[in-house]
Amino acid sequence: MTLFQNKYRIESARRQGWDYADNGYYFVTICTKDREHFFGEVVNGEMVLSEMGLVAKNIWSEIPEHFPHGELDEFIVMPNHIHGLLYLSGHEKSNETRSEMETRSIASLRQGGITGENNPVLNPFSLSKIIRWYKGRVTFEISRRDAIHRVLNTEESNIEKTKSFSRNFQWQPRFHDRIIRDEIELHNVRNYIAHNARNWENDEFYQKAA
Repeated sequence: MTLFQNKYRIESARRQGWDYADNGYYFVTICTKDREHFFGEVVNGEMVLSEMGLVAKNIWSEIPEHFPHGELDEFIVMPNHIHGLLYLSGHEKSNETRSEMETRSIASLRQGGITGENNPVLNPFSLSKIIRWYKGRVTFEISRRDAIHRVLNTEESNIEKTKSFSRNFQWQPRFHDRIIRDEIELHNVRNYIAHNARNWENDEFYQKAA
């Protein structure tokens, strides 16, 4: 945490100078707010998804439909987070002039962009664009289903069932990412994701259900 314009701010999780639209593998982790168990529970080493967990899983599978340059690899939905490997491919650098590049770079830096001219917010091919879409789409679908649950259950006059289906679902701000650098690291990450439920109680994101 650093002091900027007399205010403390959280440091960016993004790697300085890295273009997050560059081709390569990215290991992504997205957590729920306060690591609450919205997505289900691990039972005997297996992840049992709730309805919200199924939403999170199904929408992740839709990523290539909306971002053809985003290829899916190993993925798992856990009680309070998701892990996924994404491969970004097919991105071509623009042919903008040096002057245009410098102008855009200066504008990004003035906005406080840690990645300068590679500011992921400004790049339609970036990892951040994909994750922002995913988080928003999951939140929207859960809210939509919650509204349907409320209407149907109210019509049945079942007081117990009219409680919120979504339990006020929210994501934790931002997300974690790691740039995969070689085949060994790729293998290890795939293995970690595949065995995440089996090793749940030893996981850094482990938290007992409320």
